[in-house]
Amino acid sequence: MLKGIPRIISPKLMKTLMEMGHGDEIIFADGNFPAAACAKRLIRSDGHLITELLKAIIPYFPLDKSVDHPVIVMSLLPGDKEPEVWGEYRGIIKKHNDSFADFEYVERFSFYERSKNAFAVVATSDQSFKGNMILKKGVVRD
Repeated sequence: MLKGIPRIISPKLMKTLMEMGHGDEIIFADGNFPAAACAKRLIRSDGHLITELLKAIIPYFPLDKSVDHPVIVMSLLPGDKEPEVWGEYRGIIKKHNDSFADFEYVERFSFYERSKNAFAVVATSDQSFKGNMILKKGVVRD
């Protein structure tokens, strides 16, 4: 074990985050997402919510500043109300990334296709409406 690393970040998740490079994407998938079908690398995080994982990793994870929207969610259908969880995501992300403006919105099946090219998919037990999220990794500079 290491000191200061939140317990929710499994060794496999930490290794994956460390191995990712600039521009690589990681999917945080809800319990209904076809994670195994889409993943090059599948990380199980059963019993956890995406918000819990996001709170744990975002202090360590640099978002890509070379793109307008380094955080991506599935777009809404006509008549859908904005999911409450998106407000939670915004608050968590803004706390550690002043330049974060808003999400990129991607149609559901395009999101699935994009997931197939992602570095990894983290499968959770989250049941939040439209809770799936992609993070694009940036660079660390001192």
